[in-house]
Amino acid sequence: MRRVSVWPVAALIIVVGVAFLLQSVYVIREGQQAIVLQFGEHIRTVQQPGLHFRVPFIQTVLYFESRVLMADGSADEYLTLDKKRLVVDHISRWRIVDPLVFYQTVRTETGALARLDQIISSRLREEIARQNFLQVIREQRESIMQTVTDEAQVLARQFGIEVLDVRIKRLDLPQEVQESVFARMEAERRRIALRYRAEGEEAAREIRASADKEREIILAAAYEQAERIRGEGDARAARIYAEAYSQDPDFYAFLRRMEAYRGIVPSGTTLVLDSDSDLLRYLERSAGR
Repeated sequence: MRRVSVWPVAALIIVVGVAFLLQSVYVIREGQQAIVLQFGEHIRTVQQPGLHFRVPFIQTVLYFESRVLMADGSADEYLTLDKKRLVVDHISRWRIVDPLVFYQTVRTETGALARLDQIISSRLREEIARQNFLQVIREQRESIMQTVTDEAQVLARQFGIEVLDVRIKRLDLPQEVQESVFARMEAERRRIALRYRAEGEEAAREIRASADKEREIILAAAYEQAERIRGEGDARAARIYAEAYSQDPDFYAFLRRMEAYRGIVPSGTTLVLDSDSDLLRYLERSAGR
């Protein structure tokens, strides 16, 4: 009688047991959460990381992110209260707080992003329509973002989503409006530049006129002082001449004539004088003395 080996049967049992055990165990990593479904019906929600168990081949585990996610919305055109057109591109931070509701309403993150884009865009459109252009780009921008965040939080709860923050990533004018706006800005800057140049030229003329006036005053004062000094010098010279002339009039007249001759007659010139010449007269008088 042949004996049947039990080793193949034991090995098969071990393999089936290991496969059953592997199918019974699932791991929730840090930053994950999951829901367990049995034939499509929700059994439980697992939000704690670690090792967990399920009924293999009957229960299904669906994983979802528990970390904060980013949603980059599509750029869209909005109209302000004063009928100015704006192109706004927003960005938001959100997370899944109820995986079951999230799965029942939007299924995946792609569906959640589409719903968030619709919610935030509609809230932005409503808030921007209440504000003027300058308020949107400067004064009320922060308050608009806070209002949109609060309203989006309320509307997103029905999808198991918590909206943490909404921000405007880019705010611009439509392309067809930008050219006219830039042209108007350029004309305004040109007008301001022309005004500054005109004011500068006027100030320059005033400075030149003031400098010319001061120059004329200084020149007049200098001329007056020079004339006074020249007059005093001439008077002093005349007084000295008069004193010297009064001491010896003949000698003074002789020196003046000599100086006159030296200025008139070049050096090395031979003169022939008459006997009644004034020069000879002075020489005769000098010899007689």
